[in-house]
Amino acid sequence: MSSTEMTILVAEDEESFVEALELGLTREGFTVEVARDGQEAVDKFEMIQPDLILLDLMLPKMSGIDVCRTIRASSQVPIIMVTAKSTEIDTVVGLEVGADDYVTKPYSMRELVARIRAVLRRHQGEEMPATPRDRTLKRGEVFLDPERHEVSVRNKLVKLPLKEFELLELLMNNAGKVLTRDMIIDRIWGAYYSGDTKTLDVHVKRLRSKIERDPSSPKLITTIRGLGYRFEDQKR
Repeated sequence: MSSTEMTILVAEDEESFVEALELGLTREGFTVEVARDGQEAVDKFEMIQPDLILLDLMLPKMSGIDVCRTIRASSQVPIIMVTAKSTEIDTVVGLEVGADDYVTKPYSMRELVARIRAVLRRHQGEEMPATPRDRTLKRGEVFLDPERHEVSVRNKLVKLPLKEFELLELLMNNAGKVLTRDMIIDRIWGAYYSGDTKTLDVHVKRLRSKIERDPSSPKLITTIRGLGYRFEDQKR
């Protein structure tokens, strides 16, 4: 995918990382804007409307979590969270507030650029569609319209971020079939995704919280232990 005219907002307060990112991403053909604290990140996002945000978890004035939550209230712009911590709780919190992916410091520029391009491809719809986009899907209480990018559950509209929408569409379109974890990750995150597989589990958890009557005892998206997930086939 060409990076021409693609703008990345880098929210980072460590100057050594800022310099390396500006140099490396510019060499890859991206336009780079920098915010050195959380409030500046929100302000610059509103001003420049970047194509992707590289968002450090630990920022002055406003944390990366709060920045992500604020931006997600009005936009589905791709967000990659950057953290110096590798604990599961940091990863889970970042994904639960709407980050599309995450990287842990220290990271290689090659890995970071690969992640950026993969997220941008998915957002731009340049990968092969995971499921047909020419018809609506109805499975029991869940109705999904790919063209309008709308989901309604029990006749109420439910707002889903891009990755959750794509995951639900894939599962619904294969209702009754077990989709392995690797198959889902390949379809939704791309064949070259190298992140932690817990990313899938977090997205399933978030999706269940929005469509299940009782997320603690899911009846729609069920876990097939040792294999993956299945959207239970129901009467249309």
